[in-house]
Amino acid sequence: MKRINQFVFLVFLFLQIGTFARGVFAQILTFHDDIAPIIHTNCTPCHQQGGVAPFSLISYEDVSKRGKFVTQVTQSRYMPPWKADHEFRSFLNERILAQEDINKIKNWVESGMKEGKKRKDKKEPIGAPLPKPDLVLTMTKPYNLPADNSEDFRFFSIPTNLPKDTYISAVEFVAGNKQRVHHSRVMIDSTNKIRGIDGISEADPAVYKFQTVPLADEFMYGWVPGNLPVFFPEGIGKKLPKNADLILNMHYAPSPLKETDQSTVRFYFAKTKVNREVKTFILKEDAISNQPFFLPANTKSTFYMSSGAIDKDMSLLSIQPHAHVLGKSFKAFAITPDGDMIPLIKIDNWDFNWQTTYQFKTLTHVPKGSVIMVEGTYDNTAGNPENPNRPPKGVGYGWRTVDEMMNLIIYYVDYQQGDENISMEKR
Repeated sequence: MKRINQFVFLVFLFLQIGTFARGVFAQILTFHDDIAPIIHTNCTPCHQQGGVAPFSLISYEDVSKRGKFVTQVTQSRYMPPWKADHEFRSFLNERILAQEDINKIKNWVESGMKEGKKRKDKKEPIGAPLPKPDLVLTMTKPYNLPADNSEDFRFFSIPTNLPKDTYISAVEFVAGNKQRVHHSRVMIDSTNKIRGIDGISEADPAVYKFQTVPLADEFMYGWVPGNLPVFFPEGIGKKLPKNADLILNMHYAPSPLKETDQSTVRFYFAKTKVNREVKTFILKEDAISNQPFFLPANTKSTFYMSSGAIDKDMSLLSIQPHAHVLGKSFKAFAITPDGDMIPLIKIDNWDFNWQTTYQFKTLTHVPKGSVIMVEGTYDNTAGNPENPNRPPKGVGYGWRTVDEMMNLIIYYVDYQQGDENISMEKR
């Protein structure tokens, strides 16, 4: 009897150890099973060859050699960079790590960063990979950047040579010199009368004669570091007119080094018939109600912009706020004729270095008669660590980093019944 009891006890003990072991091994994290899906979704869109980030985060080798660094920046939520308030409005392209995923990365690193086995039956995603572009337009020649520590604002013209009007489903800007290209605004000239602006400085008086020619699109696309390609749903696209020219308004950061830039714009053509054209709605400094737009030294200022009652129903696809280094917060919303509030975007901690085109999850209806309101705060005190002036100086409107701006750029289409159900997801 005693031997039977010992045998039963040993069987019980064996089963308990097995259960414990299975629990332990079930918790072992591997790169391919547990970490790659998190990294590829939230980090790789920027961290890949040709992306805006300085290094790649695709393979096990890429991530494991920077394991401690990845842990630090995710634990602090410095990365992935996402500035919009998720509670106010969520977006299609938002990159916010759940605490569970942050903990998972930390535990994987601390447990030795095991690789695990690649899945042969499934191709691992690499962020949001783009297909081969249909049209690649590059500056006609390299531009020699100034090496005198001065900011440089320059215009370039690039012919498209398109044989017919063409609709695009996505657009992407690729900086030729990532360290020096500060931002770029892509515009469209359908007259071919602005070609002589190629290479001219924004400070050159000759620019003004070209600016008298109306543009077909004064904001085809705007790029700043951190901004990713913009996509449009099926049946919706932006038009590139026949034989039009791209006009690039480029801002280059100061440097003492002799360098060049030859940036590129990539276009992805719509593969299905486009029956709705994307249009651009812009609120600029002239829409500020409490003028003048000037920030006295040693002050904090709040400015308000208003669209006035819009004259048609709009379906919004994306929204992009813009300010410079003195910006501190940005909030935009619409008030409908019935008095309802439509939240558009709220950024409590503005970061000049991370500006994004925020894409709505579905087309967002703003009824005719609504008023789009914007509130922006600025800090021109010595307490603002981003203030470029020591001591602070009065700052007004301008394109330079040491000047200020207050813009809201919206992509939209004219509203149609049922737009609220149209997803912005890529197909």
